[in-house]
Amino acid sequence: MIRFLHTADWQIGTQFGQFEPDEAAHLAQARLDTVRRIADEAAARKVDAVLVAGDVFDLQTVSDTVIRRLFSALQGFSGPWIMLPGNHDAALVESVWTRAQRLNCIAPNVRVVLEPGVVLLDASRAALLCAPLTQRITYDDTTGFFDTAETPPGYHRIGLAHGSVSGILQEGIDSSNPIAPARAASARLDYLALGDWHGHLRVDERTWYAGTHEQDRFRANEPGFVLDVTLDQPGASPRVEAVRVGQYQWHRWDETISVPTDVEALQARLRALGDRDVLRVSVNGAAALADAEALHVALEEARARVRALRVDLSGLQVLPTADDLAELGAQSGYLAKVVERLRGLQEDPQADPQQVKRAAEALLLLARFQRELPREARSA
Repeated sequence: MIRFLHTADWQIGTQFGQFEPDEAAHLAQARLDTVRRIADEAAARKVDAVLVAGDVFDLQTVSDTVIRRLFSALQGFSGPWIMLPGNHDAALVESVWTRAQRLNCIAPNVRVVLEPGVVLLDASRAALLCAPLTQRITYDDTTGFFDTAETPPGYHRIGLAHGSVSGILQEGIDSSNPIAPARAASARLDYLALGDWHGHLRVDERTWYAGTHEQDRFRANEPGFVLDVTLDQPGASPRVEAVRVGQYQWHRWDETISVPTDVEALQARLRALGDRDVLRVSVNGAAALADAEALHVALEEARARVRALRVDLSGLQVLPTADDLAELGAQSGYLAKVVERLRGLQEDPQADPQQVKRAAEALLLLARFQRELPREARSA
């Protein structure tokens, strides 16, 4: 019997440039922290090995410090780590892996597989058929040799590869690094451990993607897990348990505001978020000025609670009501003309989208300035 953790797509060194610098730093650190959590899980579960199916690093050019930190994060598990280069960290002649070797930071229990071949784990009677990527993009199936690879009698045959199972994955990503959908069967594998798809996914009984350990995209494809795999004997069906290790949950909300209760509902959803959430929210529709202000406050309060937040209000029209104008002292005079002009820009179908966005922002800014004045000083 062999029991191992299957993980992939750590992409250590990801920059998260879409977020503010302090948010990006936390998200980048979480990827290392979750590797430590994987090491702790491996030790607690007393597995025989950890298999990492490619894209350990996000870039070949990560700093030496990042390389050292990654290998330091593995120390919690003293058993074998088998690491496979993927498309982001391919085993080039000069690569992140050759730099790691020169830094002498790869512990003896960590095996980086830089060439296709078979790695034996004799203590567990397991043969790992490994297909590292030696270039970022290939149009050949690097697992083809699995079919004819010889392994010792009575050993588990476990494949380890990085790429797209043809005809299975979404969004047209099957164009490079293809893997035959029947490879587990044709190569007589007990289990095929894959990387590249960032959510954990069962392709068939013996073929699985582990997904990234720490969510990094606004896509609901079940990231943030490792797979705990047990093979009782060669030929037996694998037993696979998904184990959550990720710290953060990423959410993408596309909201439409039509009536005041829509704002109230969004405020309630925002209040339910905490420091383990990453949110991207786009708001469309139209709201009265007071409602738009309340929504803006709710978003800024959420920003202080969540780990990271991206907001797009460019599709939200701010349309002051008579009550809004009365509250601001803008029922007549120059200020009323400014408000009317800004409102007209938002309602003009021929207006530049950037002008529409700036008009809504200007109304909110104007309202804030007016509310900061004493009531008797608000101009009419």
